Amino acid sequence: MFRVKICGITTVVDAQTVAAAGADAVGLNFFEKSARFLPAETARAVADAVPEGVVKVGLFVNAIPEQILETWDRLSLDVIQLHGDEPPEVLLELQRRPVMRAFRLGNDGLAPVLKYLERCRELGCLPSLVLIDSFHKGHYGGTGKTADWEIASRYPSEAWHPPIVLAGGLTPENVAQAIAAVRPSAVDTASGVEVTPGRKDAGLVQQFVAAARRAFGSM
Repeated sequence: MFRVKICGITTVVDAQTVAAAGADAVGLNFFEKSARFLPAETARAVADAVPEGVVKVGLFVNAIPEQILETWDRLSLDVIQLHGDEPPEVLLELQRRPVMRAFRLGNDGLAPVLKYLERCRELGCLPSLVLIDSFHKGHYGGTGKTADWEIASRYPSEAWHPPIVLAGGLTPENVAQAIAAVRPSAVDTASGVEVTPGRKDAGLVQQFVAAARRAFGSM
């Protein structure tokens, strides 16, 4: 679906910059408590600035399904990213739209992830992708803290398990090492390529995308 996602796009310029750098997915953050929140009055312009062929991912945290579906339709999103405490049943209410379910690795490791996916399998609503992020109490991602790559590398490889997207503290300097350690299907960063929260640095974005693509090419 995609290989390199840059999340937390808040301006038209950054949407164009990220696409020009070769990222094949962008994240639009609709969590109001986030420093990278994209308000409705600018969301249309930012979404329209994303070129055709670049995947538009809408990030939601504990939003009601009706709100998610309205945003999906209004902005022509391609993937829904659930980054909160949404139970498996919520996926059923999203009417089989592609979902990337995010999990923050805590002290219990992958156990909660696998239990969640088993329940999704029972309900017939497996997500299209699983995103592994770092755990930081009281935060739903975007902290710049690195996820535990050793634990993430143990994610099962059975055919029914959704592909894994690695996030959490990825930067141009460490993304190649992370890909080699975890061997994910894709990588995702926000803070690792920013000047300030929500504002991307064109040079860092280019370096990140290039480093990630080189690393994927050598897998």
